[in-house]
Amino acid sequence: MHFEKSLDLLLVHCQGELGHVLVGGAPDIPGATMLDKMNHINMVDDSLRRFVTFEPRANVAMSVNLITAPTRPDADAGFIVLQADRAHPMSGSNCICVVTALLESGRVTMQEPETLVRLDTPAGLIVARARCENGRCLSVSLDNVPSFAELLDHEIDTPAWGRIKVDIAFGGVYYALVDVGQIGLTIAPENARALAEAGIELKQLLAERVKVQHPTLPGVDEIAYVMFRDREPDGAVRTCTTLQPGRVDRSPCGTGSSANLATLFARGEVSVGDARISRSIIGGEFRAEAIGETEIGGRRAVLPRITGRGYVYGRSQLRLDADDPFATGFALSDTWGPQVGLLK
Repeated sequence: MHFEKSLDLLLVHCQGELGHVLVGGAPDIPGATMLDKMNHINMVDDSLRRFVTFEPRANVAMSVNLITAPTRPDADAGFIVLQADRAHPMSGSNCICVVTALLESGRVTMQEPETLVRLDTPAGLIVARARCENGRCLSVSLDNVPSFAELLDHEIDTPAWGRIKVDIAFGGVYYALVDVGQIGLTIAPENARALAEAGIELKQLLAERVKVQHPTLPGVDEIAYVMFRDREPDGAVRTCTTLQPGRVDRSPCGTGSSANLATLFARGEVSVGDARISRSIIGGEFRAEAIGETEIGGRRAVLPRITGRGYVYGRSQLRLDADDPFATGFALSDTWGPQVGLLK
């Protein structure tokens, strides 16, 4: 079969969360910075995002990471997270997928036992340390962007659960963090649909009542995700990030773990040098460590390091065909959930 135009992807997952990596064939995205490029996708031309994240070429439980040349001289590559709702500035699990794919495919030269990879993202420079052996990437530690709490114990009235408390924090994107017992659920696989629907309902309520704007990143001005959390007997934090239009993150969520670390830091429950384990709905784990303290926009912030592992399990080639009747993609509520109409 002859493909005149195609997109080349490496198929990767991080603790069960699909984060495919688009390594070839994508058009140039205008913009002097990665933030400019992300805003172009979100505000001007979302055709590539829709092509790779909607049916029939994609499914609800996945992201696609667009690899670009870096826009800054101190980075090895640039990347933008493409999801069904929009392009996002940062994701820990997707970042781990990108580092693993770049190293195991040889696009960035692997050095054993450790390779340093610098990634240009819309949220800022991410420095990753990959532990490598026999051509494989055994783990990735991400030095994430400064993370901070915006609001702690903020009360909102909800039709379904009455008055509940939420924390609003930035960990690469903005999160609303909710102790899951407030909605009468536990973070367990059998509750995935109920958690997803609750998270999307809360996200809509918060969009009306809580305004955010990152102090240095124009366009980063929405609560991207609701993350439910719980405490485990061994001290780990059980996490469940919910994503539009209605699914849950399979991984422990790196940016969400960073945001949660920021709330613990703000409350004095975590100090520089402390670490917590984040555990996903299916039992996957990340280590979230506070490696430093800084200030951003007048806000006290923690510097998180997130450690996890990704797995390259295949490759794919998508044909670009002018005759394709579904070039802009589609989504149906049977798999995407009843909130499918929220997709743009």
